[in-house]
Amino acid sequence: MSVGEFVLAAALGRRTRSKIDAHIINELRRLGGLQKHLFNEGGGVLSKEYAAVLVELKQAILRIDQRDA
Repeated sequence: MSVGEFVLAAALGRRTRSKIDAHIINELRRLGGLQKHLFNEGGGVLSKEYAAVLVELKQAILRIDQRDA
């Protein structure tokens, strides 16, 4: 984000997110998609474990989002 973009966002009261946080969130979402695929392919085997991982991924994303607020 350039200085101009930052100043504009700040002046308009918009939240800004660092590129690193955005990259981490995108990576967590990608991992969630892969985990969901494994969950669907597993046919119910280890479903509790897969679900627990999905919940943890979602909570990690929310923690990063709340930290930026």
